[in-house]
Amino acid sequence: MNEEAWHIEPSGPLRGDVEVRGSKNAVSKHMVAAMLGTGPSTLHNAPEVGEVGLTAAMLEALGIHVEIADGEITIEQGPEIRPRVPEKYTGLNRIPILMLGPLLHLAGEAFVPMVGGDPIGRRPVNFHLEALRSMGAEIIEDENGITAKATRLHGTRITLPYPSVGATETILMTAVLAEGKTVIKGAAMEPEVVELALFLQRMGAMIELSPDRRIVIEGVERLRGASTWLAGDRIEAFSYLVAGLVTGGEVRVHGCPQDRLVTAITTLARMGARFDITDDWLTASAPDGLRAAAVQTDTHPGFMTDWQTPLMVLFTRAEGMSVLHETVFENRLVYVPALQKMGCEIEVFAQCLGGPACRYHDTNAKHSAVVRGVSKLRGADVTLPDIRAGFSAVLAAAVADGTSTLRGVNHIERGYHRPFDQFTSLGLKIRRG
Repeated sequence: MNEEAWHIEPSGPLRGDVEVRGSKNAVSKHMVAAMLGTGPSTLHNAPEVGEVGLTAAMLEALGIHVEIADGEITIEQGPEIRPRVPEKYTGLNRIPILMLGPLLHLAGEAFVPMVGGDPIGRRPVNFHLEALRSMGAEIIEDENGITAKATRLHGTRITLPYPSVGATETILMTAVLAEGKTVIKGAAMEPEVVELALFLQRMGAMIELSPDRRIVIEGVERLRGASTWLAGDRIEAFSYLVAGLVTGGEVRVHGCPQDRLVTAITTLARMGARFDITDDWLTASAPDGLRAAAVQTDTHPGFMTDWQTPLMVLFTRAEGMSVLHETVFENRLVYVPALQKMGCEIEVFAQCLGGPACRYHDTNAKHSAVVRGVSKLRGADVTLPDIRAGFSAVLAAAVADGTSTLRGVNHIERGYHRPFDQFTSLGLKIRRG
């Protein structure tokens, strides 16, 4: 395990400009979709994140050619497809499960190891597998992974019990080459899902986005290669806007369109942030201080679950009691102990606070938090459990009394484009150790 650490001194207000690249959550899915094209596909504006290298290595293991240079990724089928993702990729991220459908089309069989990713709660693969079974795949699960076979996949009607992003993406990438029509009801409509659908359409897929979370796909015989520019990462854009607000500074974020941040902007404005927004950049400051708020995460177009980690640190800078209600992942608050160690006054609860009852209301999942501001933060030695926790700990360290040591920073580098350089450019006193 990479045990690199960052040492951070309190640094005063963070100010400057940040250019965000394409989304971590979109780039790896586009790389998988590109497997399906008969010619080369090119993804522009790709971020330099660990997830890209990991996905590229898996594709290479399958016999797909991948070239990465200067924010550009080119992907093309090789002469022979090997339908097995090696077991050494067990538990590293969520991507192998998305390769099942494409491999069934390319090779008629597939094996993928067990999936992993951040420890934010069960992200069940059963939605993916039930969808593939209903399209005609035979699937066997064991402790090593998932084995699938199919001679020909066919379209079907699928109703998702929850608008799961990953399951919607699996069905999209499988239905585009299946025989006949597939209708997804209860589909996820996150910007990254729509972006993937648009890329598949460029490759020749027949996809309709219908009202009421319905997506209709008519299978085609083959897909060709295509080229696309990845839209800016809305998680990264929000995270840096909050970095400015937490430290009493102002960060100008370029490369992420306003429409991807609409709910986030209003949430921050209600807390007292003032925005300046153009077609090229947006910036937030809070010259009169911040007010407490009650925020509930939700599926798109609600307040995104990945936005709540930096928001939690912002709550500690706002006057009064703030409430956060997480409704998307049951264990998303796994990072709270690291922030508590740094002096953040946060209490977590199993009840639904700050919003109507959600699907976790009768469970033991601690999915609500009450945060007291303004908390006096102190430097600490903390180990980061996941990507988003890592970023929030950097923000806490920037305003803490004393030096902080953050271990497990590879998590941040897995999900953010060159975060060390970006923070340095904003004036954070940070060094590697």
